[in-house]
Amino acid sequence: MVYVKNIVSDMRIYPGMYFLCKRIKVKDLQMKYRKHTSLKDLAQALGVSIPTVSRALKDSSEISRELCAKAKELAKEMNYRPNPFAMSLRKNAPRIIGVIVPDIVTHFFASILNGIENMAIANGYFVIITTSHESYEHEKRNVENLVNMRVEGIIACLSQETTDYSHFATLKDINMPLILFDRVCLTEQFSSVVADGVQSAQMATQHFLDNGSKRVAFIGGANHLDIVKKRKHGYLEALRDNRIPIEKELVVCRKIDYEEGKIATETLLSLPQPPDAILAMNDTLAFAAMEVIKKHGLRIPDDIAIIGYTDEQHANYVEPKLSAVSHQTYKMGETACRLLIEQIKGDKAVKQVVIPTHLQVRESSIKSNKVLYPLFIFLILEKIIVLQSYPILHHRLVPNKPVKNHRYLYRNHIHSGKEYTKSKILLLPFQLAYTPSLRSLHSIRIPKAHQTRQALFLQNSVEQRHH
Repeated sequence: MVYVKNIVSDMRIYPGMYFLCKRIKVKDLQMKYRKHTSLKDLAQALGVSIPTVSRALKDSSEISRELCAKAKELAKEMNYRPNPFAMSLRKNAPRIIGVIVPDIVTHFFASILNGIENMAIANGYFVIITTSHESYEHEKRNVENLVNMRVEGIIACLSQETTDYSHFATLKDINMPLILFDRVCLTEQFSSVVADGVQSAQMATQHFLDNGSKRVAFIGGANHLDIVKKRKHGYLEALRDNRIPIEKELVVCRKIDYEEGKIATETLLSLPQPPDAILAMNDTLAFAAMEVIKKHGLRIPDDIAIIGYTDEQHANYVEPKLSAVSHQTYKMGETACRLLIEQIKGDKAVKQVVIPTHLQVRESSIKSNKVLYPLFIFLILEKIIVLQSYPILHHRLVPNKPVKNHRYLYRNHIHSGKEYTKSKILLLPFQLAYTPSLRSLHSIRIPKAHQTRQALFLQNSVEQRHH
């Protein structure tokens, strides 16, 4: 038997005196302060084997009633709780899935994790959550640890540092199901769940242009990330559709980080011709941009309009409230977990699921000082106005393709060689936006209440003229 002396001194009360030394069993000390009681502890205290204790706690008919009662009483005294993870491992049927996320601080990832966990629990699975902290090495180590823990599948979002995907590729070799979300790779090998990056960025950029912005900038993360590529592509497509020249200096892609977002915004504001709108590829970058814009004494949105991504809760708390592309984060997590469980059950098909987004318009993206010249405003409903001999309307309206918000844009081109002295144009409650020179018609903005019938009529009229 091993013993130790526990010597306690109190010089304040008894200078030079010591309390009586008390001999305590090491074993008892360990048992007293043990955080978790195991089956082994119960077995040692009862003097039986671990399997016997296990069967006794389950009221096995092979164990006497006396021992069962004694085992249960001791388990209660020692605060014994079964370990479901260890139990599943002993059954050789682990119902565990692993998740790797860059962080768990942001509302974006927290909401996705909520969707994953609820779907997992509904299907009888436990979830182990690990974080890469935006580090490739952490991410690689997390994959190894989850495999060693014998999880049945993994759901992962890439870190910003990850450019080598070999640690994920090896999962294919050991038949470990893997679902990627948001930041993805190796899409030909693994299923993924992403938001509609191209369409959403195109929609957000078009919103800027429809609301008075002329020079739209883009702030993104590292160019190797798939989400950066897609959102940047959507932004550029919107500029091309509106025949706006692409300026490389208006695209700044560094890192998805608050401080990096401030540096990117400073870069844009230092240009000889700074932007009057910024599309930030996530809310963190948008908040950083807002801080820098205000520090320079500029107004949001009048001087610089701004739109973020993901639409986190803070978007409603900043001043002005942030317009943002809103993600269905819970649905993303739920879908990713559902795909993983399907693969665990034998579905080998590689699926790429795109979750729709929508633009949540708030105060930060609509300019209040845009110059509109309402040259003609006729509040005549459901009627056709025949305008005769108006020189400024001796033009041919060429329809551009409709944008996401179903506003119909028309470009005006001076028609050389012919005059249209009688142009049938439907003018309802809408505004004609002109340049200061009043020489060219840029756009027709039709209010929502009149978009459907009137816009379609105008479109059909123009198409008939072309034919």
